[in-house]
Amino acid sequence: MNDTNAPFSEQEKDGFYRAIHERRDVRSHFLPDPIPSPVLSRLLDAAHHAPSVGFMQPWDFMLIDSLDVRRQVHGIFLRENEKAAANYSGERFRTYRSLKLEGILESPMNLCITCDRTRGGDHVLGRNSIIDMDLFSTCLAVQNFWLAARAEGIGVGWVSILDQDELAEVLGLPESVYPLAYLCLGYVSEFLDRPELAGKGWRQRLPLTDLVHSNGWGRPLNDPALLQALDEVAETHS
Repeated sequence: MNDTNAPFSEQEKDGFYRAIHERRDVRSHFLPDPIPSPVLSRLLDAAHHAPSVGFMQPWDFMLIDSLDVRRQVHGIFLRENEKAAANYSGERFRTYRSLKLEGILESPMNLCITCDRTRGGDHVLGRNSIIDMDLFSTCLAVQNFWLAARAEGIGVGWVSILDQDELAEVLGLPESVYPLAYLCLGYVSEFLDRPELAGKGWRQRLPLTDLVHSNGWGRPLNDPALLQALDEVAETHS
């Protein structure tokens, strides 16, 4: 058993931060190679070790390799993507249409991470004031899975352009279970140097120093050393 009080080595810390900074939302470049069972089990175990309010562990993991099911989900995406495209016009519309926004059929496996909103009973410790803490907890499981996947060289893409009610019907989910994250998984031919939306000019990463406040909204930092450190780390990972 590992000593949980032992400090991380420099190599371990480097690997952790590398996974964070090189994580990408993958929509293309998927290879047909299956994910070996030992690797997939490690990813699911990483997700299952996410923190959760009241230790309710509201997540379930639905593995989807059926082409028929994925075609149904892809049909939902196509309908919802038409609606989303209507929000834009001109050059923005053309850019949107050029974006690859899912890999439902190209990836060898899909995964739906759900949130059972009744797990833990009527009164979950820590959920009395913020009822959506179960959803937030499940998002942490998604992030754990994503970072572990990047460390294993596996691409993950979150398909958010889906009607959740239709998705729940296709997957046969109980009424209390919400399909929080629909993910495309697989080994990829490459991980992009930059997030794809940044590379395509859709949006750029915001300056970190603009997003850090001190003792109240809009109050600037008054720590010159921290400001300099923030600028330096942002430059390293720009």
